[in-house]
Amino acid sequence: MADEKQQKKPQQPGKPGKAEGKAKGKAAAAAAPAPTEGKGRRPKASNRHTARLRERFTKEVAPALMKEFELKNPMAVPRLEKVIINMGVGEATQNAKLLDPAAAELSLITGQKPVITRAKKSIAAFKVREGMPIGVMVTLRGDRMYEFLDRLINVALARVRDFRGVSTKSFDGRGNYTLGVRDQLIFPEIDYSKVEKLKGMNVTIVTTARSDDQGRALLRGLGMPFRA
Repeated sequence: MADEKQQKKPQQPGKPGKAEGKAKGKAAAAAAPAPTEGKGRRPKASNRHTARLRERFTKEVAPALMKEFELKNPMAVPRLEKVIINMGVGEATQNAKLLDPAAAELSLITGQKPVITRAKKSIAAFKVREGMPIGVMVTLRGDRMYEFLDRLINVALARVRDFRGVSTKSFDGRGNYTLGVRDQLIFPEIDYSKVEKLKGMNVTIVTTARSDDQGRALLRGLGMPFRA
């Protein structure tokens, strides 16, 4: 009886043995195509589009700034760091749902989802308590920053009624510039028929400039229409 138990079961016809199955599995794995970088992700494109304003800075503005301020190191050239767009909605203290259209419009303008800003302290005169939502904000960097500034300088500001240029006195002493926009309708992405209320916004351009003169020269080289 022990000899019968030790005897191997006969292999069923049509089913490969373990060794044969392993060999076929290795051959199939070798013939299979190589996996992509991530599941469901497209491979990165090699010829990525560069923003027009970034190319202008690299080819024209940066060499001109090095010559104007007598800079020897290319890394010392003032450049754009980030752009912050802040839209305040005062009525949101009474009705938080008013932030939804503001966030949707700011998302259309910038191409990036905004975040909700909240009050840092309580102000009894304005019925504002600490932590209440009071607006939306977006921080742009990289190509999106250059593309937004390109549209702001060449398209949006040109649609302002009786536009005579932006002020040269809105620098903070460290090369950063803040521009106030009265309404969002100057951006072509906004549909006039769907706007319920005009909303202003502040555009803060943060640079690596060490002085207002360097920041002013940088923005002027990028095409910012300063008032004469």
